[in-house]
Amino acid sequence: MGMVKAVLEHPEDLIPLTKMMMTAEQIKRQIPPEPHWGFAYSMLQKVSRSFALVIQQLDADLRNAVCIFYLVLRALDTVEDDTSIPVDIKVPILLEFHKHIYDRDWHFSCGTNAYKVLMDKFHFISIAFLELGKSYQEAIEDVTLRMGAGMAKFMFKEVETVDDYDEYCHYVAGLVGLGLSKLFHASKLENVVPDFLSNSMGLFLQKTNIIRDFLEDINEMPKSRTFWPWQIWNKYANKLEDLKYEENSVKAVQCLNDMVTNALVHAEDCLKYLSNLKTHSIFRFCAIPQIMAIGTLALCYGNEEVFRGVVKMRRGLTARISDQTRSMADVYGAFYDFSSLLETKIDEKDPNAILTRKRVDAIKKACVSTGLLNKRGLYVVRKRAMYSSVLIMVVVLLLAIFSAAPLMKW
Repeated sequence: MGMVKAVLEHPEDLIPLTKMMMTAEQIKRQIPPEPHWGFAYSMLQKVSRSFALVIQQLDADLRNAVCIFYLVLRALDTVEDDTSIPVDIKVPILLEFHKHIYDRDWHFSCGTNAYKVLMDKFHFISIAFLELGKSYQEAIEDVTLRMGAGMAKFMFKEVETVDDYDEYCHYVAGLVGLGLSKLFHASKLENVVPDFLSNSMGLFLQKTNIIRDFLEDINEMPKSRTFWPWQIWNKYANKLEDLKYEENSVKAVQCLNDMVTNALVHAEDCLKYLSNLKTHSIFRFCAIPQIMAIGTLALCYGNEEVFRGVVKMRRGLTARISDQTRSMADVYGAFYDFSSLLETKIDEKDPNAILTRKRVDAIKKACVSTGLLNKRGLYVVRKRAMYSSVLIMVVVLLLAIFSAAPLMKW
């Protein structure tokens, strides 16, 4: 019934949602026959369905490199995330992980569910890694080394200041942006990109995830994971976990808005990065997650539900963004629309209202100044097309057939 209700409320999502379901099924049928590549691509779908979809935008050679790059870093992240691993065991693994990717026999049991399978059978990832071109291998090794060292550093360092926060996000996500840019250049499809732009691409996504995942991280067992910087949350609570209690809702939302305002500072760099891409497939691969990020920030801003459960974009809108993002005009339009949505939620009594409005205005101005808003095909908010009830029911039945499992995990 949830799907029927969503389709009835947003009939404009019908066709994109159906296309996404069909694409997801098509991807499952295209898993390569070689055991190591089959494992890699099937695992990609299990640890991130959304990434498994956007990676299909890329040409085969680059797609393989990005797939393995993602899984290597996801495995590294699994080691860091597992709070049950003693620090004296975890730190050496983080520091040596860039060497393990060359070892066809190495594996380490940790994590849960699909992540445990990834770690138990990591030798398949190493085998696939060793089949990549040398320039791809060097880029992946370099980022893995630097990320592992950064993660190890933060085993003994709390995220206290905003500078600490930016540094941590650089290690776990900014380096992903740098690594992807290196892979794009190694493919000879893109030019060299300034590191600060690549870094901002990663920080924008990571900060969005950290904001959205507050409750999941604070409730992590056996030990909570805290990434919100003390310098920000200390203005609103004595302990970070206090923000999840309903009696502290006003201060919690103000802290949340402070965090969102901090993340918005990276948006203009992201627009610059995307505008410099030459290859359409790479552009779509990069642009779709960034639009999802600005959309998620707009949904989280001023939203008490961040402290009660999961706040995420509805599936149909996600499908529409994936289907209709085709040019920078679409990106500018989406950033403008989501920034405008966030702007309507700004409470002038919020301690950061002036700064939030300043950053939103800067994003909107950057989008308007291009003169491309009227050339877009993607509208986040638009007049709904008219669909007959019969058509709606037919599509709902199709969706039900394709959706034996949840569509996306982003």
